[in-house]
Amino acid sequence: MTEARSGLEAVLDRIATSVDPSVTLLAELVSEIRPADPHDGEQALKNFQAVEFLLHSHPRWRDGLRRHLIALTAARHQTTVYADLGILPGTGFFSELRRRLSERILPAAIDAAELRDALGIAFPKRTDHVWIDAIDDVRWCNLFDIIGVDFFATEGNPTVPEVLDAIQILAARIASMGVEPELARVFPQLREHRSPFLAQQAEVQHYLDAVRGALDAGQLPEVDERHVRVLLDQCRNVISRIRRGTGHTGISVALTYLLQRLSETVDRLELLLEAVDRTADCNRTLAAVRLLKACVRAENHKNDLREHFARNTELLAREVTEHSGRTGEHYITANRGEYRAMFASALGAGLIVPFMALIKIGMHDLHPAPLVEALMYGLNYAMGFMLIHVLHFTLATKQPAMTAARIAATLEHAPGAKPDLAALVELIVRVSRSQFIAVVGNIALAFPLAYLLAWALFLSTDVHIASADKAHSMLHDVHPWKSLALFHAAIAGVYLFLSGLISGYYDNLAIFNRIPERLAQLPWLRRLLGETRAGRLANYIEHTLG
Repeated sequence: MTEARSGLEAVLDRIATSVDPSVTLLAELVSEIRPADPHDGEQALKNFQAVEFLLHSHPRWRDGLRRHLIALTAARHQTTVYADLGILPGTGFFSELRRRLSERILPAAIDAAELRDALGIAFPKRTDHVWIDAIDDVRWCNLFDIIGVDFFATEGNPTVPEVLDAIQILAARIASMGVEPELARVFPQLREHRSPFLAQQAEVQHYLDAVRGALDAGQLPEVDERHVRVLLDQCRNVISRIRRGTGHTGISVALTYLLQRLSETVDRLELLLEAVDRTADCNRTLAAVRLLKACVRAENHKNDLREHFARNTELLAREVTEHSGRTGEHYITANRGEYRAMFASALGAGLIVPFMALIKIGMHDLHPAPLVEALMYGLNYAMGFMLIHVLHFTLATKQPAMTAARIAATLEHAPGAKPDLAALVELIVRVSRSQFIAVVGNIALAFPLAYLLAWALFLSTDVHIASADKAHSMLHDVHPWKSLALFHAAIAGVYLFLSGLISGYYDNLAIFNRIPERLAQLPWLRRLLGETRAGRLANYIEHTLG
């Protein structure tokens, strides 16, 4: 603790005597506070308390740090920090992905005139946001009060004018994104009523004009931002309703990206409005703390590929899972009638599978080249499985890929709430029961039919369906521990899971791109099939494209 105190004292002393607003000294101070383990919140708090104590006890260091921070921010352009950092750019998902990938390999050049780059120098480690978040907002507000710095005050630095410029930029971006055709297509009410995205820009401009005029006159503005906040809440409500309605309208990566960018922009605009609120100093300090934490986190993760995917594919993944889950409902029985129907459906699949196996053995006896053999096997199984699907039969091996998504949908719950475990237990019981009867149905007909086919072939041709060596080889191939059967089963499980996701993706795609409606409206298809049959075909595509 003494060594840490000595290091802090040395850094604070250099800051107090420095006349150059260098970010290097601030980076040294951050390095002294930073714990060895970023997840060690207790040590981070101890180091933070040491800084508080030293600044409280030494007015020279306190005044020096205040002058240094004000000079450091005043000497740099700040608008990009407030308007851009932590908000997705308008370039799109894949362009941003390419930028992050390229800058991970070759980092962008540092611009000494930008506060954003100074923030990256002061907090260079990707884990800095972890220990910063571990220190609560009240403690940070206390530190700013001890230093006596108000970053959003009008005296002595140009922060407030730059924040006002950032507010104007963000309001314009919200209005621009709010009139995107994609939003109006999935939420037609935007065309029927006055859009809150456009209304907020007009209100923000009125508010900014009043604030700027009051600041020029050295007075407090006579208007407040409460009406703007109401309109921003309406914008959030529209975004939330679009997200909730994606089950009916579908979703795409581009729309997910747009909604995410819009949400981030609205949140940042509200935070900046709080920062320039002249009626509540405490709120201004708290806004500065929250902005600091948000910007440090964004700077630490500016080239994070995993976070980029997580932020922009979560909604799409949820919709894919939900569509897969709705398909999985067909494989779950709820009563005795459905249970008997599942058994009959499984018997139907058991009727087809032996023929698929017989054809496969016949293909093997042709001894084709490996690639040709793989293609022939794949086509054989594909045609057999499609026939099972078209005839509405059930194959037990397909069930887990679909029912898993249904179970996952049951686990979904609102933030802060607990999942409905009783419903989950009931669902698992129904899934297990359905899976069992499907297996029984498949085996009940597949085994005896396969035997009869092999026996009939022998009686008619006097040739066994498989030679003794081939039979031993086939038995070895499915031996639980003397072969790779379990490994091959695991591979099949992975691909069955992927097939479920692909099915859900294309079901979502059909809804989002309105494929059924477009098919039903095709003039040549209506002439060929008639309006009624074309409608039935479109309905079939809507429910079975995946």
